[in-house]
Amino acid sequence: MNPDLQGRVFEKTAPYLVGREKIREFSAAVFSQSPLNFDVEAAVAAGYPDLVAPPTFGVVIQERTLAQLLADPAAGIDFSRVVHGDQRFTSTRPIVAGDELTATLTVASVKQLGGHSMVTSESSIVDATGAHVVTAISTLVVRGDE
Repeated sequence: MNPDLQGRVFEKTAPYLVGREKIREFSAAVFSQSPLNFDVEAAVAAGYPDLVAPPTFGVVIQERTLAQLLADPAAGIDFSRVVHGDQRFTSTRPIVAGDELTATLTVASVKQLGGHSMVTSESSIVDATGAHVVTAISTLVVRGDE
């Protein structure tokens, strides 16, 4: 793992249009019981413009940024040795159906622990106007040689 990655900012991802069915599928996968995730009328009655995604839906967009990191030969990350260590989200507002989102990944830190490496990245997710929606923070552990 290349420690010089710390501080690197990757290119903004292509826009991702959040669809109702994607929200419903994700909501079912995480066992959500909220009608805001499934019923447009319930979401609108609660003051939202459309279906509301669960708070962890940001990982769908974050995956696009992590793919950039993992595919970069300069990163020196062997994906077969990666374990997901931590995941956090900081939201400005909920993601809703119809949002067109892009994300930019920044490598926040690279640390060595014993023979292992830990890389923490922050994916800042914004809407079509450039307004912040959510930041997804992920720590990946890259296991060292055994």
